[in-house]
Amino acid sequence: MSGAPLRLGTRTFGPDELVVMAVVNRTPDSFFTRGATYAEEAALEAVDAAVAGGAAIVDIGGVKAGYGDVVSAEEESRRVVGFVGRVRERHPDVVISVDTWRADVGDAVARAGADLLNDAWGGHEPGLLEVAARHGVGYVCTHTAGLPPRTDPHRPAFDDVVADVRDALVALAQRAEAAGVRSDGIVIDPAHDFGKATRHSLAVTRRLDELTGLGWPVLVALSRKDFVGESLDLPADERLEGTLAATAVSAWLGARIFRAHDVVATRRVLDMVGCIRGTQQPAVVRRGMA
Repeated sequence: MSGAPLRLGTRTFGPDELVVMAVVNRTPDSFFTRGATYAEEAALEAVDAAVAGGAAIVDIGGVKAGYGDVVSAEEESRRVVGFVGRVRERHPDVVISVDTWRADVGDAVARAGADLLNDAWGGHEPGLLEVAARHGVGYVCTHTAGLPPRTDPHRPAFDDVVADVRDALVALAQRAEAAGVRSDGIVIDPAHDFGKATRHSLAVTRRLDELTGLGWPVLVALSRKDFVGESLDLPADERLEGTLAATAVSAWLGARIFRAHDVVATRRVLDMVGCIRGTQQPAVVRRGMA
């Protein structure tokens, strides 16, 4: 099952395909882009650029993951539902993901054309599973160590963080299947930083093959996160190289989807990993052939 295809929207991704998921946040306070794509036209331009740069999935968010102003379900819907419809009209074959934990928002975006519900808070609202099943869309299972939405960890402790992540993700993926979510649309995400200190996220990365062998495609959201920043003692706008190093390691260990702010750089890293491991051919072959 670890080599099973992943079907999202009109796309089917093979087991050796490394997929870029572009981040497009319709929020005024995102930790890295700081509202650059809050305005709808700016967000549409970001989607266009991401697709042109090699992203097969765009992940649209209407609420900042961390602490910040309260965002009601109505306001979240205002930010993302109509925008999903515009992206669908503009890019009929791109996979549209929406980062939400709310069942009502999930239902609205699925009706508007979303193909994947990225539940970044680990089943906080169980009704989101039923929404995914009812609409036949994909669902991302995440490990957050039981934290409620928009909560940072405080001195998290695990006997074995990878075992905890593994057991929680298996349980949530099985719950999704039991709820009727398509088995070829379920993705698991260890959720770097979420519910974890830096040493935990590093351990998850180092031992990612223990998760990629479980049978469901693994998504990693590494882009410019705190575990990268703390490893290198760098702010968010200087974390690209660290992010790409973690990306290459994760790809080598079997991750299949890579949530990224820097689409072109991520696409190039994944193409190089694919060529090294022999699942992708070089784009050109000239050396020694003249």
